Amino acid sequence: MAGPPDDREDVELGVKTKPKTQRPPMYKVLLLNDDFTPMEFVVHVLERLFAMSHAQAIEIMLTVHRRGIAVVGVFSHEVAETKVMQVMELARRQQHPLQCTMEKE
Repeated sequence: MAGPPDDREDVELGVKTKPKTQRPPMYKVLLLNDDFTPMEFVVHVLERLFAMSHAQAIEIMLTVHRRGIAVVGVFSHEVAETKVMQVMELARRQQHPLQCTMEKE
C-alpha cells in the first residue's frame, strides 16, 4: 500500500564532519662534521641539549665524524629552531666551529 509522497526524500541530512587536523611539519636537526671541534664537546652538546645518554651521544658523535652529518632529533619548527640556536651559541661561546642546521622532514 503506497502512502502519501514523503517530502523528506529530497532533504539532505546535515552530517557534521570533523575537520582533519594536520600535524605540523617536522624538522630534522643536523650536526655537521668539522676538523676542529673536539669529540668530547660534541658529546657534551648532545647530552646537555638533546638529553641523550652518554652512549647515545657517543654513537651520534661517531656518525657525524664518519659520515660528515647526522640527524640528532626531529622536532616542530620552533623547537628545532631553538635547538639549532642553542648549539650554535654554545659552540660559539667555547670558540668551536661546530655547525648545526635544520631541514624539513
